[in-house]
Amino acid sequence: MAIKLNRAVLTHPWFTGISRHHLAALVEGLAHPWEVAVGDHRDRDRGGARKRAAGAGARHRLVFVDCLVATPIHLRHDLPHAVLGLLFGVDRSTMTRAIGQLRSLLAERGCAAPNRPGVRLRTLEDVFAYAHAEGVELRLDATEVQVQVQRPRAGRGGRRAFVSGKKKQNTMKATVVADHLGRTLWTDAMRPGRMHDATAVRTEGIDACFRHFLEVEVLLDDGYLGLRRDHPHQALTPPRKPNTSALPEFHERWKHRRHAHSSDRITVEHALADHKRWKQLMRWTHRRENLTTTYRAIAGLVSDRSANT
Repeated sequence: MAIKLNRAVLTHPWFTGISRHHLAALVEGLAHPWEVAVGDHRDRDRGGARKRAAGAGARHRLVFVDCLVATPIHLRHDLPHAVLGLLFGVDRSTMTRAIGQLRSLLAERGCAAPNRPGVRLRTLEDVFAYAHAEGVELRLDATEVQVQVQRPRAGRGGRRAFVSGKKKQNTMKATVVADHLGRTLWTDAMRPGRMHDATAVRTEGIDACFRHFLEVEVLLDDGYLGLRRDHPHQALTPPRKPNTSALPEFHERWKHRRHAHSSDRITVEHALADHKRWKQLMRWTHRRENLTTTYRAIAGLVSDRSANT
């Protein structure tokens, strides 16, 4: 009875960070992909197709719905796997395997396209195509997540690659695209914190997107001046400050235009703030290679919540 009561309580939005209606939609959408993933994993373990009829063998001690409930709780509050295993009555290793599977499925979903039910945006090309079709002006910015894991030892190559020049800390950097209402549309793979913002987004192919979607405009900050140089009519950065010898009216005009640009671009900062409300993105203390999957899973959940608002 205690376990049943706990399961009813743990589906509350205070624990999962999403509504029960959203949770029900995830159950419906991920049930089949989860069965396929579990079947593929078992085929790899046994070295071929199953030889017994379906339904034979050991049963899952942690059913799919419990796996799906435990994963957002872990992402939202960063509870240890051992604690979640105690709540759901399973071993820590069982919980670790379940969260790893569901986190990957959530990351592969991509982000929801606002007011387009069933449409998911998984690549930067998808985002530019959506913006071109809907006439949306995009906002793009980068954010850094502090990483509390072991760096390469002193004297070995790559040790400084993760030290951010801005934060002076060991970080990983993600690029996020949002619309004019602050709804998350896309996030890329995590890059070392030392990598420049413009370099990170060029790696994802934004130059090709600008060339193929000539009508799409993207609001940027001063960290993307190189993109404005290459795509002056699409990559829009704040106006440059006039010379000190310029007339006062030019300085006033510059202040007004810069303030207007910041007001239009602030929505992407709101999107980044929505991501950082999930505790795992405040400070990452797990394996570095899992951070990209985690960020994409959280971005997808946040986009689902805001897609129709």
